[in-house]
Amino acid sequence: MKTLSAKQTIGRLPHGDVSRPVVHGKLNSFQRTMLQWNSIHPYNAVHLVRVAGTPDLERLKTSINGTLGLRGLIGLTLNYDQGTYCYGGDMAQGELSILQGTESPRISLSAEIERQLNTPFIQAKPFSPFRFFVVPDHDSFSLGLAYLHAVADAESIVRLLKEIVENYIGRTESSSHTEVEVRPRPERRLLFSHPEVLARKLAALPSLIGNLRSSCRPAYRDPKDMNNGFTLFSLQAPSLRCLVEVAKSWGITLNDVLLALLMKFCTMLAAGRARAGRRKKISIGCIVNTRKDLNGEGNGTFGLCLGSFVITHAVPGEITLAEIAKEIAHRTREIKTKKLYLATALELSFGRLMFSFFSTERQKKLYQKHYPLWGGLTNMNINSLWQSQERDTPLDYIRAVSTGPVTPLVMSFTTVGQAANIGLSYRSTVFSAADINRLESWFKSAVADLEVGG
Repeated sequence: MKTLSAKQTIGRLPHGDVSRPVVHGKLNSFQRTMLQWNSIHPYNAVHLVRVAGTPDLERLKTSINGTLGLRGLIGLTLNYDQGTYCYGGDMAQGELSILQGTESPRISLSAEIERQLNTPFIQAKPFSPFRFFVVPDHDSFSLGLAYLHAVADAESIVRLLKEIVENYIGRTESSSHTEVEVRPRPERRLLFSHPEVLARKLAALPSLIGNLRSSCRPAYRDPKDMNNGFTLFSLQAPSLRCLVEVAKSWGITLNDVLLALLMKFCTMLAAGRARAGRRKKISIGCIVNTRKDLNGEGNGTFGLCLGSFVITHAVPGEITLAEIAKEIAHRTREIKTKKLYLATALELSFGRLMFSFFSTERQKKLYQKHYPLWGGLTNMNINSLWQSQERDTPLDYIRAVSTGPVTPLVMSFTTVGQAANIGLSYRSTVFSAADINRLESWFKSAVADLEVGG
């Protein structure tokens, strides 16, 4: 990959612009936890959208400036101790980096995503939690946005990039948009409106603790090494269609099938667990978008509206993909029915408390020892959010998420159009590049077997 060059800075918004909104509020549990993780290694995420045509950099900078400014996403100040955030300070100089053309833009994309995942945001007061970059292709370009994950979830970023692209191509004017709502419903209010969820979560905690105590721990060659590797591959329309149809024929969701595929592969890497005395199970996590549970309050909100859950399974070697997928589906249906993912704040609060008692070096080992996940899944369908006219529909969309200290492998599955992109971020001290290449090959082979056998 050629190095980044031709760096340009996004122009500073007018100093003292009285029309610029000032927005402040309380950080939720996910945000505070992500900031805690970010203290030991960058906890970032990256989105890229591919747009037709040659990039007009000046128009692109104008669109980015206008959208961020008028949406009130300028000059962020974070106060972890008080648990607050505030947008509205003078904007720190942002950069729009240009990646020079290469023979293989796809490889360049992967390398740049990896670099962005491992590059920290310097949290001056105030600062910009966004970095934009452009990767030109032959007749199109990819607009990338790397961001401090604590400020936003994937849906927020998709909507933000959609608005920037629409402004850029001239379909809408920045001035036609109003200030974004950046105050998601507080978790306490959400739980108080679902008191039964808290009771169910407390009742389920002994089972969760038991599952984690019987789960195999991934081997970290150097727990101090927090570096993220990244690779990217795609499923074309026939393969994605097959996965969806197979899931329907099994009476489960695509997300269940993806969890089963991830579980099966992690089991292959954990072959030594057969010799373990007690820790013979595999645990993986899954992220949940909680906006649908906010009674409409989450629609259009810029922020973090997330929950999560953990799936644990013994995964005997002879079990088929269909069998494990259906068993996982039984568990996910129970979690969804009881809405246990809404009480994630309970686990996160306990984790933050424990985290604060340890030194930085011991913090890096804490989750590995007590919360031994092998992988995590974040699954998103861009088509449901980016319903646009033909000329501004994204040609492609890619996502990547830092692993953080909790899980050494994250699969970001993104459906766009009729195909899907799979981003694999991984702790290089746990998985080698060869392991991840093996995962890609095995995943494609497993899907191909489904296409043949159904």
